[in-house]
Amino acid sequence: MVTATELSDLVRPGMRVALGDGCGTPVSLHGPLSRAAEGKAVRLVLGWMPGLAPDLDPTAFADVRVLMGGPGVRGMVEAGQAHVVPCRLSAVPALVAGALKPDLLVATLVRGPDGLHLGAEASYLRGIVDAGVPVAAVVSTAAPLAEAGPPIPAEQVTVLGETDAPPIEIPDATPTPADEIVARHVAGLVPEGARVQVGPGRLAQAMVGALEVPVRIDSGLLPDPVVDLEAKGLLLDEPVAAYLCGTRRLYEWADGRRILHPVEVTHDIGRLSAAGAPPLIGLNAALEIDLDGQVNVEGVGRASAGMIGGHPDFCAAGVRGPGLSVIAMPSTVKDRPTLVERLSRPVTTASHDVEVVVTDRGVADLRGLDRAERRAALLDLWGGQVRAAS
Repeated sequence: MVTATELSDLVRPGMRVALGDGCGTPVSLHGPLSRAAEGKAVRLVLGWMPGLAPDLDPTAFADVRVLMGGPGVRGMVEAGQAHVVPCRLSAVPALVAGALKPDLLVATLVRGPDGLHLGAEASYLRGIVDAGVPVAAVVSTAAPLAEAGPPIPAEQVTVLGETDAPPIEIPDATPTPADEIVARHVAGLVPEGARVQVGPGRLAQAMVGALEVPVRIDSGLLPDPVVDLEAKGLLLDEPVAAYLCGTRRLYEWADGRRILHPVEVTHDIGRLSAAGAPPLIGLNAALEIDLDGQVNVEGVGRASAGMIGGHPDFCAAGVRGPGLSVIAMPSTVKDRPTLVERLSRPVTTASHDVEVVVTDRGVADLRGLDRAERRAALLDLWGGQVRAAS
């Protein structure tokens, strides 16, 4: 067990600390970090927290900045204990190199034959490491060695302990009938040999599961269904991703593959949309879409249900290159249309980065249409059902 005493010499008054995120967040250090920071005016930077984090106490910190979101931070955000910084994932490396540069990174590492590495995520953490920021680490004996980067210099790391706990598991959810219909429509838009990007969640899993042609995976997140793709002979090349997001089955499959890359690679729009590369088909979900095709993925009303993440990055890349930017969503949620007169949150992805919209009612191809024609196409797709502004 790691104690706050062991962290106290590293966590100095007034410093900014970045906490490793994703499914590999160092859960065993959440409580000790909170206790070590108490009363020291320490500022905390959080990224994507897909699992609950009951031992992370936001009140122990003078300031908490959230760069993405997830269930692990939802409570503190809705309680006003943390500030959400609106930024696309490709912009996070610039933030943590400048305005939110940390003095310490607290993370999970794994041992490889050549030294210590990040494990279930590379994300923006690799940039922090490469900038020479000291790392306070718990070393996992159960996390996969999947990062493609070089070992972290030993003199940069203070090892606080070891854990045999695997990364957080995000179990597969059973797709709804509407999910299955959406996924079948989406599968028809993916050509053989394309690069496919998917986000988190039940619908994303359904979309990957519905693919019927060989594809490459080039994505921010790598979910469990990629294992099934390979089993069906439909996975071309090694995937490219920033995070693993799944269950032990995925983590065991990924161990030793070295497929995780930093955000500077995975979310580089120039690389994603490069001429001559296989087309990138961005498959992104949404909570709401308005009549102009503007998308909200951050939440509905006061509920902080989502995050910006790489949504606008991959949509822009799909539009810019030879691929396609697809927004997939159910036509209704709790019997209320997901097409709205006005978004209940700020715009996450602009309408000009949305090309095709897919629901359980069908497909609306917006490419080449003017504003009025796009509105008409979306109204037709939803059968004229629009949720009024609240």
